[in-house]
Amino acid sequence: MKKEKKRIILENVLVTDYAAEGKALAKQDGKVIFISGAVPGDVADVFITKNKKDWAEGRVQQIKEFSKERVEPFCKHFGVCGGCKWQMLPYAKQLQYKQQEAEQNLRRIGKVTLPPILPIIGADDDKYYRNKLEFTFSNKRYLLPGEIGTTEPATTEEKPAGALGYHAPRLFDKIIDIEECYLMDGVNNSIRNTVKDFALQNKYSFYDAREHTGWLRNIVIRYCTTSELMVNIIFNYEEEAERKKLLDHILKQVPGITTLLFTINPKWNDTIYDLTPQVYFGKGFVLEKLEEFVFKISPKSFFQTNTKQAEKLYTVTRDFAELTGNEVVYDLYCGTGSIGIFVSQQAKKIIGVEVIEDAIADAKENAALNNITHAEFFAGDVIKICNDDFFAKHGKPDVIITDPPRAGMHDKLVAKLLEIAAPKIVYVSCNTATQARDIALLNEKYSVEKIQPVDMFPHTHHIECVVLLKLK
Repeated sequence: MKKEKKRIILENVLVTDYAAEGKALAKQDGKVIFISGAVPGDVADVFITKNKKDWAEGRVQQIKEFSKERVEPFCKHFGVCGGCKWQMLPYAKQLQYKQQEAEQNLRRIGKVTLPPILPIIGADDDKYYRNKLEFTFSNKRYLLPGEIGTTEPATTEEKPAGALGYHAPRLFDKIIDIEECYLMDGVNNSIRNTVKDFALQNKYSFYDAREHTGWLRNIVIRYCTTSELMVNIIFNYEEEAERKKLLDHILKQVPGITTLLFTINPKWNDTIYDLTPQVYFGKGFVLEKLEEFVFKISPKSFFQTNTKQAEKLYTVTRDFAELTGNEVVYDLYCGTGSIGIFVSQQAKKIIGVEVIEDAIADAKENAALNNITHAEFFAGDVIKICNDDFFAKHGKPDVIITDPPRAGMHDKLVAKLLEIAAPKIVYVSCNTATQARDIALLNEKYSVEKIQPVDMFPHTHHIECVVLLKLK
């Protein structure tokens, strides 16, 4: 018989600092405690979820005294929804803690000589800043704490009406019903609530992630600074007459839609990248702008989800590259070519490399859209592509821009960069911990010259950071 773990609750814990990735920090009896849901200055009872000799992890069970740093969250879903976890902190304080995390990661993990880290670039808008949102239908609505045992039987969390919103944290099949979201212009609320109300009126079935049943699965909304609006409705199976009825209703109730698509996804997973979205209305894509550059975004394209901050991030990248018009620039992990195109006017030649073929097709189309003839894009693994024959044909890089995923660069790529020995590397990262690890490896031949954190996602713990490295 399995021994039941003893529940540990620490009472009256004084939270003293911010640690990393949205967790606060406290010390009690010589042990460091990482706490979710707290703010420095809070005094709280903490439920311990992981307990080691020198450290522990826990979450707030009850706050006894609120920190003076706290502010009133603006969203009614705060504390239940898994996003925007820092709404209880003033935005200036969020920036302070993000700056602190970037500095600590780069110094503690990187262990290399660093210049002074520039002050983090904050967002002008800390609400309505995203250009893309995805919502999920479910026949299981996540019940709020006050509802359990009152409006529903204690043994179930099912709601016959279903839900349309975001996944409940750590629960793949429960959805938090979202009435209003501040991440995007109010058009997202209009679309989501219009679809949900019509679905309930017509008794359409919502998806069941455990049983793989139900008709309605997801809504993906892309709203650009150009005012172009793309909506993709994802269904589990085809019901042509009812689908047409729903899509016509959306177009009538939300007149700002410029492209409406639908996708049939019969798979167990939610990804649509191996599926073909069908155009129901409009041109099938939207156009977004960064400065004067125009980018075509199709339903499966990757594009930075905060357009205004992406402009700032790419401007820093371009400035760090110190281009004079004579450089061959290699853009690694180039995606749809946005960074390469953004810096192209100051470069002699752009070479983009990306493993995803569809992204390279988009990059070529975006280059043509902007009349850029000195950019070439290649699909494949940079480790295999960038050999002596490739350099002989396209030129060795004067500047390498790399923008890897959160996991950072593969150690083979780091070794390849050391072998290439370009005069400058501009490293754009969404994870300062893996960025610091890679910088430590590059330290064999490179020194860090500039560091600039950028906040792309207010009210979250995520940080972007640009680092300029120069060949020693």
